[in-house]
Amino acid sequence: MLAVTVALAVLVGVTLGLLGGGGSILTVPLLAYVAGMDAKQAIATSLLVVGVTSAVGSVSHARAGRVQWRTGLVFGLAGMAGAYAGGLLGRFIPGSVLLIGFAAMMIATAVAMLRDRAPAADAERPRRVPVALVLAEGLIVGLVTGLVGAGGGFLVVPALVLFGGLPMPVAVGTSLIVIALKSFAGLAGYLTSVRIDWTTASLVTAAAVVGALLGARLTAVINPCALRRAFGWFVLTMSSVILAEEIHLAVGLTWAALTAVAAAGYALRRRRAPIGPARAPIAEGPRIPPLGTIERRMRRQTGG
Repeated sequence: MLAVTVALAVLVGVTLGLLGGGGSILTVPLLAYVAGMDAKQAIATSLLVVGVTSAVGSVSHARAGRVQWRTGLVFGLAGMAGAYAGGLLGRFIPGSVLLIGFAAMMIATAVAMLRDRAPAADAERPRRVPVALVLAEGLIVGLVTGLVGAGGGFLVVPALVLFGGLPMPVAVGTSLIVIALKSFAGLAGYLTSVRIDWTTASLVTAAAVVGALLGARLTAVINPCALRRAFGWFVLTMSSVILAEEIHLAVGLTWAALTAVAAAGYALRRRRAPIGPARAPIAEGPRIPPLGTIERRMRRQTGG
């Protein structure tokens, strides 16, 4: 099973490098159900894998100019403080309630990411965001992720895009800095009580790093709008897993089916969209005669 775990870890890395999120949600089940680790060991190892992979992946994005360091560092430090506060509050709220609320938030976030925007919104140059706004966003996102214990990338990337004013590729690269900071902070806490299988952790981390480097390269050749839509559908799909675990399997399967139908309809609508405008010039073609022809016809009619 170790070989299967390592192979799947490459996909985890691709997800982190390409989308800037999804690492913890994919890594924990991989380590718990495929590698056979207990829950706490899987979480601790996941933090190591996601932290190292995010840090390495951010280097490739930084070299390509897709990291806004000022925003990432401030956001990450504020997120760490917010996550600590969220962890304290989480003790007083049932875990199932937190995760159901998080699933609802994932759905709302995905819908926001899937909404069509003007093409220039993704192509614009990153603007400088006020430090106070970045701190506020980091604290709020950190608070929420601290409450639910996972899902930093699902919130960081949309926050950077929708509220931070960053284009999707820059948001992906910057989010990796934030995720790495929060992952290493969480790992430091777990190491006081959890022992890690360093052999397995090293192999999985190395595989995930390879995937992250591949994902970072794919980001450079994928259209930002397409990347944003893929991220939205990915978040919707993962929300069905939480609904299945926390409410009922039938609820999760129903939501997954509805997501699949919606994705198919969305893809079909976008595929047909260019047909209408493409045919319009043919229907409206230059059927009006030239001015000289019109004048000659008028002369014949008037006898001139």
